[in-house]
Amino acid sequence: MGIKKLIKASFLELLPVIVMIALIPVIKNDFLLSALYIIFIIFLFRIKYEKNETIIFFASLILMAFFEFIFISTGVETFNRNSLFGIMPLWLPILWGYGLVAGKRIAFYINKLK
Repeated sequence: MGIKKLIKASFLELLPVIVMIALIPVIKNDFLLSALYIIFIIFLFRIKYEKNETIIFFASLILMAFFEFIFISTGVETFNRNSLFGIMPLWLPILWGYGLVAGKRIAFYINKLK
C-alpha cells in the first residue's frame, strides 16, 4: 500500500467518525443521537467488518466510559449534556467505541505501508 492509498483509506475510515461528530450540535436529544449512532454503526459493520471488531467496539465502549468517568471526576472536563451517569452524554462512549475501531483499521493500513 502506497502513501496515497494509505491517506485515502484512512480518510474513508475516519469519514463516519467525522459525520458522527458533525451530528452532535445538530441533534440535541442524546437518546436520539445514541440510537442514530447505533444504527449507523450496525450499517457500517454490515458494509465492512473485520474479525473481532465487535469485541473491540464493546471493549472500547466500556473502557472509554470508565476512563471518561474518571477523567470527568477530576473536574478537568465537564459536559453540558449529561445523560449518562449524570456527567457525560450517552452517545460519547458509543462514538469512542467506533472511533477506536476506525483507529485499529488505520493502524493495520499503516503496518501494510512499504
